[in-house]
Amino acid sequence: MRPNEAIAALVAPEGRRDPYPLYEVLRSYGNLVPIKRGLIVAVGYAECDRALREPKLRVQDGRSYDAIYPEWRAHSSLRGYTNSMLYRNPPDHTRMRRLVSGGFTPRRVREIRPAVEDMTDRLLDHMAEAAGGDGTPVDFIAEFASRLPIAVISALLGVPEDDHAWFRTVAADLTLALEGITNATELGPADRAMDDLTAYFTDLIARRRRQPVDDLVSALVQIFDADGDRLGHDELVGNMMLMLTAGFETTSFLLGHGLLLAFEHPEYAARLREEPDFAVGYVEEVLRFEPPVQATSRWAADEIDLMGTRVPADTKVVVIMGAGNRDPRRYDRPDRFDPDRRDVQPLSFGAGAHFCLGSPLSRMEAQIALPRLLRRFPDLAPAGAPVRRDTWVGRGLDHFPVALGRPVLARTGMAAS
Repeated sequence: MRPNEAIAALVAPEGRRDPYPLYEVLRSYGNLVPIKRGLIVAVGYAECDRALREPKLRVQDGRSYDAIYPEWRAHSSLRGYTNSMLYRNPPDHTRMRRLVSGGFTPRRVREIRPAVEDMTDRLLDHMAEAAGGDGTPVDFIAEFASRLPIAVISALLGVPEDDHAWFRTVAADLTLALEGITNATELGPADRAMDDLTAYFTDLIARRRRQPVDDLVSALVQIFDADGDRLGHDELVGNMMLMLTAGFETTSFLLGHGLLLAFEHPEYAARLREEPDFAVGYVEEVLRFEPPVQATSRWAADEIDLMGTRVPADTKVVVIMGAGNRDPRRYDRPDRFDPDRRDVQPLSFGAGAHFCLGSPLSRMEAQIALPRLLRRFPDLAPAGAPVRRDTWVGRGLDHFPVALGRPVLARTGMAAS
């Protein structure tokens, strides 16, 4: 299989289900693989890391969209994301990130840990209620893995609890816009979701302007009102959209993969129940082995040299973190899931200026949730095959039926009768 055929296969249904063999096809041609004029793919760990950190490689912003898809402004989903720091370059990216980063400092993450622990326990109670007393299977994704990150990011933003369920649907539709423009006609659901969320956040901004509270939306509204040059209205809404989708989808996928791998490796499930510190290394290895974001891209506005490879101007560099995380030059036996692996530094949250602000929060949620889940339900088992999201860039489970078995009461530690 040639490199261009491997790339085409990655966005086909079979490739989306299991992209890792296709990554190895690409790796057989090198670690920076030219695909065609204007397109290079990075699959090596060092090459991915360097591309993510290279200041001369820019994220795909309005200028690059103009070059590859001049009609992009017809899609509100693309316009909305380009108003966020995800698709902005310095100095706009630097300005926006500085304003938003206060909500995700290590101190702030530590402060909300007790709240995350409480949310986790309440959602485990919810799972037990959903199963009832007859052993009815429950969907782990719908009843827990999507609910927890939505609850956490909503608490930071100041979104009412009654709106959480609605958010899951619209956020899942919206992230279709992050898959890349292979077929613009498929952006309809993402455009509708962006329109709905724009209206929602515009209303929330107005409410927080009238009555501010201790949340991130209120803080950003105050910045906007004090100096609109620091954060415009479209930027304010765009970054709220980004925080909602990035804070929800990636953590939901991380939790789903974490449980799936625990089922496949019961010895690690036992250690998650019994060893308080084991979850830290376990979560890092899940991120390496099954990253929730498989790839991103950069844009060479001018010709550059990238680790000895000439990258011409107007070239797109697709950075496949999922391939870099399994580079045999970086990790011994990279296709083996091993939470005891040393020096694990997954590329899953990116690197450089665009390193994910919410990564400490996502890691904390998984480190708290997985051991608590397995302790509360020691007989937890699959009740059917998991259903994967039919996407490549965002890799995760849409549904995962599980049987809870005999639970342990969350607050008392006593077995339920």
